[in-house]
Amino acid sequence: MGEPPNWFFSACSFIGFVLCAIPLPWHLEAWNTGTCLYMIWTGLGCLNQFINSVVWNTNVINKAPVWCDISSKFMIGTAVAIPAASLCINRRLYHIVSVDAVTKTRAEKRRDVLVDLAIGLGIPILEMILHYIVQGHRFNIFEEIGCYPTTYNTPPAYALVFCWPIAIGVVSAAYCVCTIRELALRRAQFKELLSANRNMSSSRYFRLMGLAGIEVLGTIPIGAYTVFLNVTISPIQPWISWANTHYNFSRVAQYPYVVWADNYQLAVSLQMSRYLIVACAFIFFAFFGFADEARRNYRVAYTSIAKKVGLTTGMVTSGTWGTGSKQDISYNGRSGMPVFITHRTDTKRDSFASFSTNLSIGDFGNTTVDEKKQPCSATTSGGSISKESLPTAAAASADVPMDFNDITLPPFPEPTLDVNAVPRHTPDAPSSRRTSLDV
Repeated sequence: MGEPPNWFFSACSFIGFVLCAIPLPWHLEAWNTGTCLYMIWTGLGCLNQFINSVVWNTNVINKAPVWCDISSKFMIGTAVAIPAASLCINRRLYHIVSVDAVTKTRAEKRRDVLVDLAIGLGIPILEMILHYIVQGHRFNIFEEIGCYPTTYNTPPAYALVFCWPIAIGVVSAAYCVCTIRELALRRAQFKELLSANRNMSSSRYFRLMGLAGIEVLGTIPIGAYTVFLNVTISPIQPWISWANTHYNFSRVAQYPYVVWADNYQLAVSLQMSRYLIVACAFIFFAFFGFADEARRNYRVAYTSIAKKVGLTTGMVTSGTWGTGSKQDISYNGRSGMPVFITHRTDTKRDSFASFSTNLSIGDFGNTTVDEKKQPCSATTSGGSISKESLPTAAAASADVPMDFNDITLPPFPEPTLDVNAVPRHTPDAPSSRRTSLDV
């Protein structure tokens, strides 16, 4: 049997979990109950299969019996929860186009959420409880697949476990057909009907219809094929008693890969049961992972992460590239050279700027600053200084006369310097530092 390797499924299941977790926050904000239930059940189902495929990749050892109890029972709930979430989506789409009143009260919205939770959570939990009636032993362990639930192949098992996805798919298909009929009759009122739902646009409405329609088209045939496999893989055993069905209940059956892969129908049933959950995750992301609100949230997340790591987030437009600084880079497509354009900011002079100051400050774009000097005052706060007592350059050099005729310049053409021709500098005679201060 040419099946893909186990590492391929492990990678796909983990990617499916991530793809379901990415759009969950903004759908929770919009209170799309059916869509959120679909993402939660599908994402957790992918995560569950991923863990099992990694832990029991090459062995069938009962390493974590408590985990296998939870994991196998969760698989029973997931098989019903995904069709139930699709039923919630189809039911909401039908009520949007079929209601007579455009607006809904707060109590009606709360009741719709409770009904969706009863369908999307109540039915899977009830299925887990009913499965215990026909649970032959604790669980099975298949190599490369991990923990797997066991169901005693008896007639009550078809009514309690195997036929539930088909029944939910039929009800969901009925809602889908009624939605299409109402939409054809009320085509003119479609926009008015959507206005009552603040978080529902026409694009999202038709994407939900596409997702729910694919789920309906897949649930009924796959559910019927699962029933066919259960009938043909092993013979149906009669129901004798509770004690007979749960005899040796704590037993754990372990099947290596060479054993279960040799049975073609069993291998198809096992591989199909785990790959279908991954397919549901990829289908959901194909409908909602590239929508307008998704791209907007991706942009916000990228900007937030880039700011934390210190990266600049530039926005590329048709002609400019804005970096958030005071300089813009204008890109010329023909030359390919960036041109820096500096924005000049002129600041007007405020009347407060000339208060108690002696500087006349012009515009900040100019480079010249005018100063108004105050006239010097002959008196200071410390005392008065007479003009005659201040030392001057003439008085300092009066004691040493200097004859300028003694200075001879060196001849210009000669490359050597005559020492005797160098002018000698006579130091000034020290003058008295004492000044007459009139205190």
